[in-house]
Amino acid sequence: MTDHDTITADILDLAAGHGLSLQPESLRINEMGLDFRVALARTDTGEDWVLRIPRRPEVMDRAAPEGKVLQLVAPRLSAAVPGWRIHSASLIAYPLLPGEPGLELDENGTPVWQVDVSSPAFAESLGDLLAELHGTPLDDAAATGVEVHSPAGLRQAWRDDIERVAREFTVAGHLLDRWEAWLDEDGYWPEHTVLTHGEIYPGHTLIRGGRISAVLDWTTASVGDPARDLSFHQATAAPEAFQVTVDRYVRGGGRIWPRLAEHCAEMFSANAVGYGIYVLDTGDETHREAAAAQLNPPEE
Repeated sequence: MTDHDTITADILDLAAGHGLSLQPESLRINEMGLDFRVALARTDTGEDWVLRIPRRPEVMDRAAPEGKVLQLVAPRLSAAVPGWRIHSASLIAYPLLPGEPGLELDENGTPVWQVDVSSPAFAESLGDLLAELHGTPLDDAAATGVEVHSPAGLRQAWRDDIERVAREFTVAGHLLDRWEAWLDEDGYWPEHTVLTHGEIYPGHTLIRGGRISAVLDWTTASVGDPARDLSFHQATAAPEAFQVTVDRYVRGGGRIWPRLAEHCAEMFSANAVGYGIYVLDTGDETHREAAAAQLNPPEE
């Protein structure tokens, strides 16, 4: 029996133990997430479901705030969010939402894009979505139990994480210099915070007709920097598409500042810091080599 066969059998048994009888041939497994293995499957009665299986027990500690965030944002957003039907220490499961994943990994681990992030439809729908999300009252967001950062605290949190990673990994000098300049420049940073998803990118969205139809995996939600939800788009979409998103965001009530795009670019350059923190927090040595490579790349 291969590893894939073993994982498949374990998922089928786990689902059955929670009252879900799945068609084995329908099971599709997505290994993109660091915290959860995700499976898509059809029940014997023909319903399509999503199963999230935690990779580590402590991941489920964040599930209670995540569930409250979903209840808070569901009526606010034009895109769908998961409606959990099963929530236990070993499984979160819910009926499949409308659309197709914007980004998946094939059986060889190669990214397969299902959406053009520079298309007007995607760019507009992202701006609309973020305006709705970021307009959530902060008192309501804080009441869910998610982490809450002040504008000043945003920078300090980044400083602390960079210092911690630099103690444990070799970090390229040109990156440390870049991040220090970013942290020291007031103009990059917002003077307000919002409820953020934290990892908005095509792998966490479902797409229908080129537009975002659903948003998945709210584990990283917090009250923090609005740019967290814009940095991936700024880094991967054409500049014109990013501007379309920003224009729609502002039209929907989103607040911006002059150096938002630059701030997004600097934040994206620091993604490897989060990867390093993941390795340090979890002790997952299987990711150490990849994190080390991202933290110490050659200067371009």
